[in-house]
Formats: sequence, C-alpha cells, structure tokens
Amino acid sequence: MTFQFSQEHEMVRQMLRRWTTERLEPKVDDIEDGEPPYELMRDLSRTFGLSAMADSTFARLEKKAQAADAGDGDSKDDSKDLGASGGVDPALNAILSMELARVCPGFMLAFGASMGLAGGAIMRRGTLAQKQRWGRPLLCFDRIGAWGMTEPGAGSDAFRAMRTVAVPDGDGYVLNGQKTFITNAPYADILVVYAKIDRRDGTASADRAIEAFVVERDDPGVSVSAPMRKMGMHASPTGEIFLEDCRVPADRLLGMTERASGRAGGRDVFHAERTGMAPMCAGIIQRCLELCVDYAKDRTTWGKSIAEYQLVQDKLARMFMHFQNVEALMFKQIALTRERRSMSPAEASATKLYCARATTECTLEAIQLLGGNGYMREYRVEMLMRDAKLLQIGGGTDEIQIINIARHLLR
Repeated sequence: MTFQFSQEHEMVRQMLRRWTTERLEPKVDDIEDGEPPYELMRDLSRTFGLSAMADSTFARLEKKAQAADAGDGDSKDDSKDLGASGGVDPALNAILSMELARVCPGFMLAFGASMGLAGGAIMRRGTLAQKQRWGRPLLCFDRIGAWGMTEPGAGSDAFRAMRTVAVPDGDGYVLNGQKTFITNAPYADILVVYAKIDRRDGTASADRAIEAFVVERDDPGVSVSAPMRKMGMHASPTGEIFLEDCRVPADRLLGMTERASGRAGGRDVFHAERTGMAPMCAGIIQRCLELCVDYAKDRTTWGKSIAEYQLVQDKLARMFMHFQNVEALMFKQIALTRERRSMSPAEASATKLYCARATTECTLEAIQLLGGNGYMREYRVEMLMRDAKLLQIGGGTDEIQIINIARHLLR
C-alpha cells in the first residue's frame, strides 16, 4: 500500500502555506498570549470555501433523504462515513493539519476540536435534522464546538469512571456533571457531552449505558470556566463544562434514540484522534527540521558552521528519520481511508505512541541544537516543544497506548 501527494495536493499545500505565512504566523504571539483564535479560523474557512464544501455535503444528504422518503433510490445515510470532512479527500485534510501545525499546533488543536471532534461526532451519529441544526454551523465555523468526554478523576478510564448522568424526565433529560480539560470549552457555542443514562433503577454506575447529548452554551444549567493556564497549547483555549440540573429536550440526544452507543461513538472519536495525529506530528517535525537545518548552516563556531559537526548531523539525521516514519504512517492512514477502511485499534495506538514520542524528541533536540536561541520564543521551537508534550497525554497517554498494543498482541 503506497501513497504520495499529487500535483493538485501540492498546489493546495502551497496555498495553505501562503495563508499560514501571511495570516497565521503574524498572529501567533497574540493568540499564544490569550487572544481567542476563532476569527482566524473563520478567515481560513472563508478563504478556502469550507462553507461551500459543507453546503455541497448537505445538499447531497438532503437529496438522499428526499429520495428515501419517496421510496426511490438508496436510503442509506452515508454521512456516518464522512465524519466532519464532508467527504473531502483525506489527503487534503492531512495537508491542512500539517500546514497549520507546523506554524501553531495549538491553533490546529482548537480548529480540529471544533470541526473534527464536535462536528465529527454530530456528523457520524446525528440525525439529518441534528446535522443541519448543529453540524452545519460547526463545519462552516459560524459557531464553535467542544467535545466533552474527560472528567475530573477519570482520565484514561473515561467510560467506566464517568460520573456525568442524564436522568430521563418526561420528554427530555436532566443532565448533571462536570467535564474538564475540554478544548474550546471557554468559548464554545455547541457542546457535545457524554453522560450515563440513570433511570434510578439501581443499575451500577459502571454498567449504565453512555449516550452523547448536544447542549448549547446558553441552555439553563450550563456554565463553563475561564481558560485554564497550561504548559503549552496556549493558542487552544481549554476549560471545564458544568452541568447543573440542565434540562434538555429529547432532540438533544445524538441520534434521537437510546442505543447505548456512547462508548462506541467515543471510541470512534478516540480512534480518529489517534490515527489523525500523524499529520499534525509531521508538520511539527518538518518545521523543526527546516529551522534546524537553516540554523546549522548559518551558525558558526571555531571558524566553521555547526552543520559540519557530527553531533549536529546526528540530530538532523534523527529528525529526518522520524519525519520519514511519521509521514509513512500518515500516508498509510490516507490510503486506508480512501478504501473506506482504517487502522486496527492496535495500529492506531502504535501510530499515536510512535508519532507523539518522535515529535517530542525532535522538538527537544531542536531546542538543544539552537542553544540559547532555541530557548527564546522568537525561534518558535520552544513553543513547538511545549505543544508537542500534550500529544503524549491527550487522547490516551503513552502508557494507555502501550496497554492497548500489548492486549492485542497477547489476546
């Protein structure tokens, strides 16, 4: 299985590179210092016609729904296979992730959480009406989304340790609970939150069905925290979601039918997050390599450029090696997606484990190679290092990925 970017892909990459250079790069310091990144996201959406792509997707979905109502044609709802991409070439999605991450990983994280995590969950699991009401605004960046799974004290045991509950009440549900470390939560308009169905029948918490619900920022009983202070990913606002006797109608249940599919939906998102990490890692490593090669050629000590020293060459060679491996994993996933297949859970965990560790290593080595300059914000590698560390934690820690891989090998 092989894949390479085509000429068309490279043209799109050049266009994205121009946008990130002219629009994103000059704003990195501002959004790193707390300016919300969402107007830039809307600028990106307008520049590259994301709204038109979303409109095309929904026109196709509506046409299929009309045909199904009339008893004509295939009634299968294929949007579950489209996720947030709207059927866009997965290579283009990868290029978008690479180009944004190479300039500002935090911006890419916030962008992906709104469109890919929250939007993707709605597009995979929602009814057509739910996709139109909440999915379309997220795909177009008319509204900002957040995806709420993680809870205080739950961490990697996201499903079993979940304490957020949804109590059936008449024609709706009452939600109570708390979510934490949620990307975009401080500013999100639409929040996809997971809760255990509590019928007050004595069922143990660990055995209750999990479902996904859509809540809006202005719903009574919903509140969010201010942005958290973090080591990295400063361009990606992170916060908490609080649900206190939040009553929602039945149409807020994603899919409109209780199917105990919350675990499956959550695992789908985790899987997509793990396999989708490779392009982001490739972008970060590529930027480190570019900065380090240029610096090594220009920096001189004892009368010669540091590029002539074997220790420096070793660092550059290892970065290039990691880039080649990460790129190969990215191409593998693109090829599988084009065939409507995906990596196995073990392959997804191995992809995340390798890519996250390789990226953290490359960013640390980039700082070391640049010396004192690498420690300064001006050279960007210190931002890339701080941001890269989250990749070994979010979406399941390195340790969880190791457990997943080992379980597969030993079963």
